[in-house]
Amino acid sequence: MSLTPQYGNTKGTTMSHENAGTDLFPSSFVLVTDIIPDILLDIRYYSTFNFIGDRIDGYEASCALLTREAAEALKCVSDEAMGLGFRLMIYDAYRPQRAVDHFSRWASDENDVRMKSYFYPKLEKHRLFELGFILRKSAHSRGSTVDLTLFDVEAGRKADMGSNFDFFGQRSRTDYTGNLTAKQKENRQCLRSLMTKNGFLSLKEEWWHFTLANEPYPDTYFDFPVVWPCTRHTPLLSQREKN
Repeated sequence: MSLTPQYGNTKGTTMSHENAGTDLFPSSFVLVTDIIPDILLDIRYYSTFNFIGDRIDGYEASCALLTREAAEALKCVSDEAMGLGFRLMIYDAYRPQRAVDHFSRWASDENDVRMKSYFYPKLEKHRLFELGFILRKSAHSRGSTVDLTLFDVEAGRKADMGSNFDFFGQRSRTDYTGNLTAKQKENRQCLRSLMTKNGFLSLKEEWWHFTLANEPYPDTYFDFPVVWPCTRHTPLLSQREKN
């Protein structure tokens, strides 16, 4: 396996995965479902149900990759969540740099507002960079960041967090004190408590976003794709679980 630089940047090194023989991603990365068989996946950037409305560059499979360190820490979170009647559901994990570049190109095209009514109804698209909703580099590309929520096993549905995943607005902030219900606040606090207790840092702008505090690649942004063999590990959701 070899990792060769693709291009440099001021914040760290971006690495591509080329000429790797039968290795489809670095050996320091794992399929999350190999470490946490009970986890659920709703990989939004493999689908068209995301803020762009297209499948995102670099997502060739509906699966989740993380560094082994992040996946093992997340396993501890999952075990605790199960004891509380929840399963974890991942929206996104490792994100190739090419996907981040896709976001940037989309954000620069002010005419493409197909998904505005659902993901950013009160925000003008030209402000996405200014407000930090779209960045040129993402912690996800370092391999130890995950976007996720709680799935209520007894109810058979995702826990109500008071806003949709990837909603661009104040309601997604962890310090939002608006018209959230007591249950929505409780669910957010439960997720945040579980994650921070097990070594993850939260992002104040997004209740779903967490990065391993002691991430192994703090200055490296990877660009290998999320590839097809991962699909054999992806647990399928029943129709009830999807709703």
